[in-house]
Amino acid sequence: MNLMRQQLILNSIIRHIVLPDFREELFMEELKDLVIEKTSKTPRIELIHGRGEISFSGKSLPENASRIYEPVLNWVTDYILYPQPVTNLRLNLEYFNTSSMLWISKIIKSLSRINNPDYRLLVHIYIPLEEYDDMRGSADLRESFNPLTDILQHSIPEVSMKLYATDDASQVIRDAVVLF
Repeated sequence: MNLMRQQLILNSIIRHIVLPDFREELFMEELKDLVIEKTSKTPRIELIHGRGEISFSGKSLPENASRIYEPVLNWVTDYILYPQPVTNLRLNLEYFNTSSMLWISKIIKSLSRINNPDYRLLVHIYIPLEEYDDMRGSADLRESFNPLTDILQHSIPEVSMKLYATDDASQVIRDAVVLF
């Protein structure tokens, strides 16, 4: 039995003990990409394992957030077992409701558990230019992101956050690194 298959079996056993209701195939060969198309109330979600890309774009106002986000959280839980050296989390949400934010927080918390301190998690946040300018004018830009930085403060991988200002056509106008 090769080493990778042994690791998969061990990880599966551990996860079934720690998360008994978690569904997983014992011999997961390769994590499949997942793309969820946007609707008028849900964002486009792209989860691309080979490139380490996780992106959310559009509006997130689902009536049943768990129906949309539970498969995403399951994918991320699998992803962190075999992540890419650099993971890009792109949050380009025009609007989101409270239940969406709770699920996105769970997803970010899971990503912060990538078990390799040499790996990097890059969080990209896209906001309208007016909000960006208001934040840049504030005394402490980091303070604007306290809920996110609270989640990420005990991360295993190195974390960076980058803020992007967008125009009405969603084109990036300015950017700034917020946190290393």
